[in-house]
Amino acid sequence: MWTAEKAGKGFLRVTKQYLPHLARLCLISTFLEDGIRMWFQWNEQRDYIEATWNCGYFLATCFVLLNLIGQLGGCVLILSRNFVQYACFGLFGIIALQTVAYSILWDLKFLMRNLALGGGLLLLLAESRSEGKSMFAGVPSMGESSPKQYMQLGGRVLLVLMFMTLLHFDSSFFSVTFSCI
Repeated sequence: MWTAEKAGKGFLRVTKQYLPHLARLCLISTFLEDGIRMWFQWNEQRDYIEATWNCGYFLATCFVLLNLIGQLGGCVLILSRNFVQYACFGLFGIIALQTVAYSILWDLKFLMRNLALGGGLLLLLAESRSEGKSMFAGVPSMGESSPKQYMQLGGRVLLVLMFMTLLHFDSSFFSVTFSCI
């Protein structure tokens, strides 16, 4: 008779080597998607930056190129587990750069999503600090009390902000009931 525990152990035994890569892919998927979209919408992105900031064709092209290389390069480095710390810091810089360039600092929904992206990067950074000890990026381990634990806690709290953006704060009875469910 199969129990949930036996099924879980069997699943982990089969997928153990793939799950850490899948966890990293999930945490950087936004950067990967944004980099690919920037590749295919190169002209629109450049024209938007040029029109918004009146910075000229050359600087707008440099900005879009920096975003493209920074995001896709950071994703490749994280997925290949090479220079993960530098890749995370580079992606933190991309978040800050886009927050200013696209004027989303004062839009609460986008600000919370950017903080959630930072939380995912904190989880990756914490996982990279103890390479080989953790099977999953961001899953806690018992008996540790270190800066890694605090980075994981901060990352998890910031990831919760992503889900808070899905809530719609309205005072009607139906809206409050729906948000609670």
